[in-house]
Amino acid sequence: MEAILALEDGRIFHGIGFGALSGGASPRSAAGEVVFNTSLTGYQEIFTDPSYAGQIVCLTNPEIGNYGTNLSDEEAARPYIEGLVVREFSPVASNWRSEELCQGYLERQGIAVISELDTRALVRHLRQHGVKRGVIGLASDGAEALIARARAIPRMDGLDLACKVTTAKSYDWAQGLHPLDQSFGEDAPAKAESRFHVIAYDFGIKRNILRQLTDKGCRVTVVPAKTSAEDVLALRPDGVFLSNGPGDPEPCTYAHDNLRRLAGRTPLFGICLGHQLLGLALGGKTYKLKFGHHGGNHPVRNESNGKIEITAHNHNFAVDPDSLKNAEVDLTHWDLNDQTLEGMRHRTLPLFSVQYHPEAAPGPHDSHYLFDDFVRMMGDWKKNAKKN
Repeated sequence: MEAILALEDGRIFHGIGFGALSGGASPRSAAGEVVFNTSLTGYQEIFTDPSYAGQIVCLTNPEIGNYGTNLSDEEAARPYIEGLVVREFSPVASNWRSEELCQGYLERQGIAVISELDTRALVRHLRQHGVKRGVIGLASDGAEALIARARAIPRMDGLDLACKVTTAKSYDWAQGLHPLDQSFGEDAPAKAESRFHVIAYDFGIKRNILRQLTDKGCRVTVVPAKTSAEDVLALRPDGVFLSNGPGDPEPCTYAHDNLRRLAGRTPLFGICLGHQLLGLALGGKTYKLKFGHHGGNHPVRNESNGKIEITAHNHNFAVDPDSLKNAEVDLTHWDLNDQTLEGMRHRTLPLFSVQYHPEAAPGPHDSHYLFDDFVRMMGDWKKNAKKN
């Protein structure tokens, strides 16, 4: 079926509808902020990353769906992208781990897809003019009507989406990393004995973060985004993890307040939205990037050793480094593409954070050491607590 991606600025892209847009008698359209991701692999991890709530994702890799889908690669219980834009949507899957064709998976999950679209032209447009609100719909709906719908979508600025994707209640996580040379399910055991109890705030957490923590010897309890600092401390954590998530960090005032009360009372480690929330809690400011960082190939310089890490990114907002001049933090990591602040560490309190994704699902793995740093920090904190 002929489909259209209509942007708020009036730009129209034509293609063919797949997924829920080709779902028989009741095709389903999609609406959201249109962003692009430059990863070469890992499309199912992208589909199911809660940080993409409210967004239509354009994948720049030209063929999507060629290795199918499976339950083990999901980063959440369902996809969170609003819609998908691709150049070519593969009708077959050629991988021994595939359990379902991508077309069937996205149709079943209600995700609209537009294929046979000039993704290169779309990305160039977004890079030049910034992210745009957009709608994926059938050509029969009419271009002008779809443009009007795009203009009516709420802007991402000012939206607290973390409270919409967070878990409704606390739960324990005990699954470790999957062995990649085996067929595996949901019950991969931890590889290390639990030495630390970590409370993980769920602002839109990815499962591979939980697997990484478990594999490092952590017993993990996941709590809702609005859990109070007092309730977290009552669980007697050895450390608190602040997860990734969607939307604007500024309206999440409940998180800012809780992090201020937790700082200095337990080790803190934040990534992505957790990094931004920590920056705001320390008195900093955040701003929205022109077209965000989305991909698995972003170079970041680690200031502590001068090494360049290739990292996975998925964020639309960033912490303003100039706003942290009085925050008692060292700025530890920088994006080499645009000099965005990518990491910070407090000079006296046990807390640090990075803007990118060290859990690296599906990759790269250059930044796994950050989980070791967190474990080391918890160990030092525990030793000092015993001395006192």
